[in-house]
Amino acid sequence: MVRTLAVPLATMLGLLGFIAAGEVQTYRRAVAISDAVGLTLAVQDLVHELQRERGLTNGLLGGEARYRSDVDNQRPRVNTARAALDALTADHNIPGVAVVLTASDLLDDLGTVRRNVDAGGADRPATFDYYTNAIDALGGLNIGANESEDSILLRDLDALQSLGDAKEAAAKERGFLNGVFAAGKFSAGEYARFADIRGAKRAALTQFARHATDAQQARLDAALRSTAATRASGHEEAAIAASDGRPVSVDSRVWWDAMTGLVDDLRGVQQSVGVEAQARTADLRTRAATELVVLLVLAVLVSAALAGEAMLLISSARSITAPLADLAREADEVASRRLPEAVARIQAAPDNQLPPAPVVVPARAAAEISQVAQAFGRVQQVAYELATEQAVVRRNTTESLANLGHRNQNLLRRQLSFISQLERDESDPTALANLFELDHLATRMRRNAESLLVLVGETSPRRWATPLPVADVIRAAIAEVEDYRRVELRRIDNAYVTGGMVSDLAHMIAELVENGLAFSPPELDVEIYGQWIGTKYLVAVLDQGVGMTDEDLARANARLRGEESFLIGPARFLGHYVVGRLASELGASVQLACSPVTGVTARLVLPPGVVSASSEQIQPEPQANSLEQEGAERPHTAPQSDAPRHPVSAMAVAPGFPWLVDPANGTTPTPYPTRGNPTTPVSGIDGSNGAAPGSDRTRSGLVKRTPRAQVTVRKPLGPAPGTDGAATELQPAEVRTMLSAFRAGTQRGESRSSTSASTTQGNEGGSQ
Repeated sequence: MVRTLAVPLATMLGLLGFIAAGEVQTYRRAVAISDAVGLTLAVQDLVHELQRERGLTNGLLGGEARYRSDVDNQRPRVNTARAALDALTADHNIPGVAVVLTASDLLDDLGTVRRNVDAGGADRPATFDYYTNAIDALGGLNIGANESEDSILLRDLDALQSLGDAKEAAAKERGFLNGVFAAGKFSAGEYARFADIRGAKRAALTQFARHATDAQQARLDAALRSTAATRASGHEEAAIAASDGRPVSVDSRVWWDAMTGLVDDLRGVQQSVGVEAQARTADLRTRAATELVVLLVLAVLVSAALAGEAMLLISSARSITAPLADLAREADEVASRRLPEAVARIQAAPDNQLPPAPVVVPARAAAEISQVAQAFGRVQQVAYELATEQAVVRRNTTESLANLGHRNQNLLRRQLSFISQLERDESDPTALANLFELDHLATRMRRNAESLLVLVGETSPRRWATPLPVADVIRAAIAEVEDYRRVELRRIDNAYVTGGMVSDLAHMIAELVENGLAFSPPELDVEIYGQWIGTKYLVAVLDQGVGMTDEDLARANARLRGEESFLIGPARFLGHYVVGRLASELGASVQLACSPVTGVTARLVLPPGVVSASSEQIQPEPQANSLEQEGAERPHTAPQSDAPRHPVSAMAVAPGFPWLVDPANGTTPTPYPTRGNPTTPVSGIDGSNGAAPGSDRTRSGLVKRTPRAQVTVRKPLGPAPGTDGAATELQPAEVRTMLSAFRAGTQRGESRSSTSASTTQGNEGGSQ
């Protein structure tokens, strides 16, 4: 509320201050104009006295000795007027003081001129010009009184100026003809000057008529029709008649008295106009002062009202903001702690949970704030009920998905068992290949069903009691992807996986390999490496696909770390959520990083509890129930060497593995041992697992079969823990793994035969 009213209050105060500043400026201007008008009148007083002294002096220099006493009496009057003007110009705050001082400096030689006149050595025209120049400088000053915005005052000032010019012309004519009449005639060039003076007087009177009021014009007309003005007009006619140089018989004293009367009358009219201008300035000054006082009183009243209003606003704001602050803290408590805790309890156990505490209405709260608090309480209740419903829906959905997954698992287990039976009974290679493809599709379907169980938090029904080699687990994972022919196993360090974690690890590797195959060109392979990193084991899946941007890698790794729920993520990333859930259960870490050239490398680091250097270091788990064992798939286990499998201290960095460097901390995994640490032989890669001629296994580690015979038993690779070493019946999964390797070898042979035949035909065609 305070902020809302602050703008209009500030606007009002600003407007009031602007008006007050304007009124103060108006008052100051009125005072300055009043002072300027007073200074103008003082200048005119001095000009009037100088005009009289100029005329008397000019008559004295013309030879009229009767003016001697008049000149002596006039000089003190000039000195008195000049002293009054000097007193006013002492105040430099009055407008126009500088120009008045400059003009009055022309009178500095007045004493010298007077002495020359008294000595009888002064030139009459030069003396007349000296007085005229000083009078013109003082009479033509722009003191600043005309800067007023009042039209009445401006009109009075213009009339005053015009009348001053007319009076100056009349005084100049008086003094000029006084000398001519004293001499008895016009000398050379004097008549032309007389004509100029007389023309200036008429022009000034015309200009006065434009600005003067009716009363002012009437006073001027009365002065121009007076007896003295009539006699002076007759003497002017006599002077005009003597323009050809003839003698003029006019008594200079009579002329002087007549013109003096006219000039004095003009002076009276000028003083009346000056009084009117001064009265107008005083009125403007009084009005400005009154408006300023009224405005100041109004400003005080408004300030007091604003101060009272501000106090009321502050009091009202406090009565509103305090309950609002309490309500805000209560709402924050609901949003940040109470409601999330209640939702978390519902999601953990939806049944029999107490709702969160209701929203407390602040004390001394107004009705509106109480309504807001009640609305917050309803929002909390609705959110709690919605969370309860969502928790129930999520639990029912999870149970439904888990039930559906188990059903699919049972059906697929039965389907795989039936397909395995058909494979054992079939001897036709084409039909056997088709059965294998069907078997492979069912295996992939089983992995998808297991992914569903993983996402809803169920465990896989496939469990092993004995540890299995890492290479066999990787082969089992490869058997669950679509384009398994494009997967190459490179160097795999010997290691054993805990039996209870075999299925989860194979599922993780299968998802990572499937992802690499999906984003790689069809002519390029996906490579798998396995290596010890101290006490941990690294499985790297390297593809040569299009790669990922840094932003996409960051989001993918976040999904692999379990930082995002699969319920809010896109469906195409379900594999990431499955791998992240399995990695969390195994305590493993999964990270995607860019490969050195192109593509992406998936780094799966297994903790010591999952892998071990030898099977003896892993405690066998209890035997799984018959249903799980029947549907379990055991990957083929190649013959193993009796040499030690744990990395020894003498290490040499194996070439070709720069992508195994941990991008997080820059550490390099423990390299392969140069000797004394054999790795798991991988068929079809380095040929290190070649079988001796006449043995019962192929070079790929598969059991040799007699055509059209059904294999039911196999020679054990070694006594399993808890058994007496007796022969056991092959499981369907083992037969399927062997057939997969067999079919892959057949296809490679056919491909090489086709390539060799094409080369031979080409060579023969070239030799012909």
